[in-house]
Amino acid sequence: MITAAAFYLFSAILIGSAAAVVTSRNPVHSVLFLILAFFNAAALFLIAGAEFLAMILVIVYVGAVAVLFLFVVMMLDVNFSQLREGYQRYLPIGATVGAVLLLELVFVLGGWEFAPQAMTLRLSSTPGAVSNTQALGRLIYTDYIFLFQTAGLILMVAMIGAIVLTHRERTTSKRQNIARQNARTVADTLEIMPVALGAGTNVTGILRPKPEPVLALMQDEPHEHGVGKPGPGEHG
Repeated sequence: MITAAAFYLFSAILIGSAAAVVTSRNPVHSVLFLILAFFNAAALFLIAGAEFLAMILVIVYVGAVAVLFLFVVMMLDVNFSQLREGYQRYLPIGATVGAVLLLELVFVLGGWEFAPQAMTLRLSSTPGAVSNTQALGRLIYTDYIFLFQTAGLILMVAMIGAIVLTHRERTTSKRQNIARQNARTVADTLEIMPVALGAGTNVTGILRPKPEPVLALMQDEPHEHGVGKPGPGEHG
C-alpha cells in the first residue's frame, strides 16, 4: 500500500514537472523543473529496484547535465522578448514537426507487443547472490560489450565534430611570435635620434623604439598638417 502510494505520488509530480519544463516561459524555471523531474524519476527507479539507474540519474543528469544547463542559461544574456518575436512565424513548421513525431509515436506504440515469456520472467524469482548493479555490469560488459563500445565511439566522434565545427580562427586576436621576439637585436629595436637644443629635452641623443613597418606607413600618410610633417606640439 505504501509502495503504491509513493509510486502514484512520484509519478504525478514527475508528469507535472515535465509539463512545466516545456510550458514555463523562464528558461531558468524550466531547468529547475527538469531537475525536479530527474529526482522523481530516480525515486521511481528506486521503487522498481533499479538503484544503480537511480544513482546514475541523480549523479550524471542532475549533478552534471542539468547544472550545466542552468549555468549556461544564467550566464548567457539572452533577450527573451526578441526570441518570442518569431513565434508565430515558425509556428507552422513547429506544428508540422510535432505532428510527424506524434504519428511516429502512434505507429511505434501501436505495433508494440509483449513477448510471450515476459509475464513468466516477471514472476520468476530474482537471484539473491547477484546484486542489480553486478547483473547490469555483467550484461553490458559481457553480452553487449561491442555495442557499448560502439556507442561510446559514436559519442566521441560527435563531440570532436562539435568542437571542430564551433572552433573558429579569430583574426582579430593578438598573438605573440616568440621566435620573432627572440631574434630581435638592439639595432632592430632602438635608434639614436639627435635632438636639437630646445626641443624639449637637454639630452643630445635619446634611445627611441624603431617604428614597425605598418606604423611607418601610417606615419607617411597625409594628414591635416601635411605629408609626414608633425603637427603642433609634436616633435620627431
